[in-house]
Amino acid sequence: MNLFHQLANNQLKTLSLVVLLSIASALLTLGVIAFIQYKLLNANNLTPNVMWQFLLLLVVLLAIATWAQIALHKLGHQFVYLKRCQLIKQLINTDIEQVDNIGSARLLASLSTDIRNVTVGFVHLPQLIYGVVLSIAAMGYLAFLSIPLFGISLLILSLTGLIGFSLVSKITFYIKQVREYDDRLYKDYQAIIDGRKELTLNPHKAKRYFHQEFAPNAQHYRHQITQADTFNGFAANIANTLILALVGLNYYAALGLGWASVEVASSFALVILFMRAPLMTAIASLPTLITANVSIKKLESLALNKNTEFIQQQKAPHPFKTLSLQQVTYQYKTDSSDKAFQVGPINFSIKQGETIFIVGGNGSGKSTFARLLTGLYRPHSGKILLNGDPVQAEQWPIYRLQFSAVFSDYYLFRQIADGHGHNIDDATINEWLTLLEMSHKVSHQKGHLSDTRYSQGQRKRLALLMAVMEQRGCILLDEWAADQDPRFRKIFYRELLPRLKERGVTVIAITHDDKYFDAADRIFKMDMGVLTELSISEQQQNHSIFSHIIY
Repeated sequence: MNLFHQLANNQLKTLSLVVLLSIASALLTLGVIAFIQYKLLNANNLTPNVMWQFLLLLVVLLAIATWAQIALHKLGHQFVYLKRCQLIKQLINTDIEQVDNIGSARLLASLSTDIRNVTVGFVHLPQLIYGVVLSIAAMGYLAFLSIPLFGISLLILSLTGLIGFSLVSKITFYIKQVREYDDRLYKDYQAIIDGRKELTLNPHKAKRYFHQEFAPNAQHYRHQITQADTFNGFAANIANTLILALVGLNYYAALGLGWASVEVASSFALVILFMRAPLMTAIASLPTLITANVSIKKLESLALNKNTEFIQQQKAPHPFKTLSLQQVTYQYKTDSSDKAFQVGPINFSIKQGETIFIVGGNGSGKSTFARLLTGLYRPHSGKILLNGDPVQAEQWPIYRLQFSAVFSDYYLFRQIADGHGHNIDDATINEWLTLLEMSHKVSHQKGHLSDTRYSQGQRKRLALLMAVMEQRGCILLDEWAADQDPRFRKIFYRELLPRLKERGVTVIAITHDDKYFDAADRIFKMDMGVLTELSISEQQQNHSIFSHIIY
């Protein structure tokens, strides 16, 4: 199983110790059975000294078995912890484009359901290892007692294994289906949570979504998990029945056919019945282990960045003097025969300290251009020049350090930090909180905002605060002013942008505020993926057009 393979690759020494302890525990268990058979069942041996030996044997068994289980639990939970941290680091290191292709619902399902399944699998792993090791050791002991009876036992247990293997393959199939419907259910959960306002306003729409989308997925999930549990229960019952049948067959062969003495038959029965509980527990643990194995494969299928360490901290580069995009294109993938939307080829050049406005209709490619410019998307063709030098593939992490941004779909973190993740002095934070007129709303302590639950416009002001505090050479703002009231919108264009310009910060703002076009050094228009610079006369001619753009 992939679960054991990953354990062996990552923590072979600890896993080997656990297996050795499990073997020791199984051998001691058989030792207890043998002690009962040869010492306690003989009346001549029932002395206090024998009982003290028996008690000592039990204490050693308890210590070894407990040590084995604790070691395996620690190993399992350590593996899950490392796996969880590894996945988050891989996710952070993965390109935005790949993360978008995976989808947030699938990612959440993997980071929650799959990690939980692996954890539960490790909880049941000791039962499987102990049951398997005990069964192997017990079979060796039975072979020592009687070869003919051992042959019968081996035949019946082999038959049990064959039946179990066929049932396990069916259980695996249904568990894989369960995991697929898990993804669909997470997508439904996300849709219901994100669309709760629309569903509340339209109960009929909510009812239709429930019956046409959620309920079928939930029903399919129920069917698949029911089938998996049914086959697992059948496997357990088959194993239990065959083991009890084995006891009867051994007695018949020993007493009816004269293959062994009644003492040997009784010893066989004692060992087999003792094996029954651990073996049944091991069989019962198979679905959780199969589920864990399916989840590990599901995690691997995400195709995240293989780098499990954070990108090495880079020295903050000096703000660029010039930045150019030359014949840069980006094309979206499509599953249909329709032509994919392409942005570019783009030719765009800026100098340090310029204030640039980008205008254009909805869906014209402005946000894609913003991601290309900041290095979140990698061009499919063309090149980006930084201070005249082309940005190479291995230089993208350094290139991105030139930018801070407030995208239209931004997330507002509470931590306030510079470009290296270090705290900012309180005076600088207070200065910008005052400029953004948020000092009366929010406080900060030890680099954390007191709260982030504000109106959309106020949250965007705090997002701008975060971008400024990163102290990067260029700030990109995607429709930042759209959620501000007219009074503060004027403050943004007439006071905040000039203040940033005085400090040598390059500002690239996607905007439709034609009233403040004069605040920009240059204006570019994006139309159907093509970016063109507007002359002063073109700005004046298109003044009325920009005023009526619907976005």
